[in-house]
Amino acid sequence: MVVDAANGASSARGRAVLVDGTRRLLELEARLGITRHVAVSIVGAERVPLAYYRLKVEQERLVAGSPVPWTLLRATQFHEFVDQWLTTAARWRVRPTALLPLQPVAATDVALVLADLAERPATGGRVEVAGPHVRELGSLSREWAAARGRRGVPLRLPLVGAAGRALRDGGLTCATPDVLGATPFARWLTRTG
Repeated sequence: MVVDAANGASSARGRAVLVDGTRRLLELEARLGITRHVAVSIVGAERVPLAYYRLKVEQERLVAGSPVPWTLLRATQFHEFVDQWLTTAARWRVRPTALLPLQPVAATDVALVLADLAERPATGGRVEVAGPHVRELGSLSREWAAARGRRGVPLRLPLVGAAGRALRDGGLTCATPDVLGATPFARWLTRTG
């Protein structure tokens, strides 16, 4: 059994890790007779035309085309990612807002699903996990600023082009997830404050 939660942040490193690394990993698994491969991916990666998401889609295709029995666990954006992103913006004394619907989920909620999938036979399909609520970025950033005691000038981010349109249309959300996370962003903020 292999759980692949590898990540590569930049496009160059991302390709080396997500695509080339996944290919090598699956080849090795096939030679060794591994019977289960669970890969972690992102809800909506195929809907948002950004370089990183394209790499995740390519990684998913490799997994699905492998002879190794597989399951894809796709999650919406983690609370931890939203927190990190807003913390970075706060260093510049801004609080990002945009008509960007997100459905953040606690990493611990996703980890429980991942552990469960790791113990089951591979499904040859996707399991999608999403946060309990769809929220606009501006609402999340206001809640974050209040909980963290941070100030910042609201800065409306333009979401332009095909990627912007996909993001505005809820490309990173999931109306009917297989598993709905139990931890709302507000509760997560109070626990991690």
